[in-house]
Amino acid sequence: MASIAARELTHKPLKEEIYDALHRQIIAGKYTPGDWLRQEDIASQMGVSMTPVREALDLLVAKGIAERVPYRGVRVREMSEKDVVEAYGMRLFLEAMIARETALNITPDKIANLEAIMAEMDRHVELSEMPQERQLSREFHTAIAEASGNDLLIQLYSIVSNAFPDWLLYEALYRKPELVSSSVAQTHDEHAAILEAFKKRDPDKAVKVSLEHVMESGRWLETYRNIPAALLREKEKQVSHLIKKSK
Repeated sequence: MASIAARELTHKPLKEEIYDALHRQIIAGKYTPGDWLRQEDIASQMGVSMTPVREALDLLVAKGIAERVPYRGVRVREMSEKDVVEAYGMRLFLEAMIARETALNITPDKIANLEAIMAEMDRHVELSEMPQERQLSREFHTAIAEASGNDLLIQLYSIVSNAFPDWLLYEALYRKPELVSSSVAQTHDEHAAILEAFKKRDPDKAVKVSLEHVMESGRWLETYRNIPAALLREKEKQVSHLIKKSK
């Protein structure tokens, strides 16, 4: 069972603080698929009562990050090969749609927010800092969705991004720490390309670089999680026409 310090809590409603802390641990790979999230242990570690822990676990289940097993409790969701491929395909479609909408609608303050997140990410480049880097990366993409101004896309993105297995990608960095430096640099360059497309209000370029960014995750799934390449390439083919339209 992963340890969660009470200092990880912030200033949101307690159930949301606990949810955020657990979510960070899952993204960081400190809880892995199939691990049980025991209410009693979490409440004890955080110094809180059982009720907000139960509510936080309900949030994790509602967002597809955890699953409730009748008569046993809640555990981190175990994803089948089919689950991973389907989540990857949906992420591709949504990233393309959001990139186009955001390029057309983003405001200067939203651009400044993305720049601030990137700057903070640049401060987290060591293996021990990858939980923060991964969380900031998610915040970057969530901020892009919110900048689209499309409420339905924002809601859909929240669901699909939680189904996309960030922790599966992150775990590879612990097994192969020599990948950290190049991974951080590549993520920076890809995020910078996306931001530049937004600054130029170029929807075609934004779609192209956003899809290329997600497809890099596909290569990680193939290389480090043994997801069949043919299944991933099939999902990529379904959005390839969107890239061909880009400049």
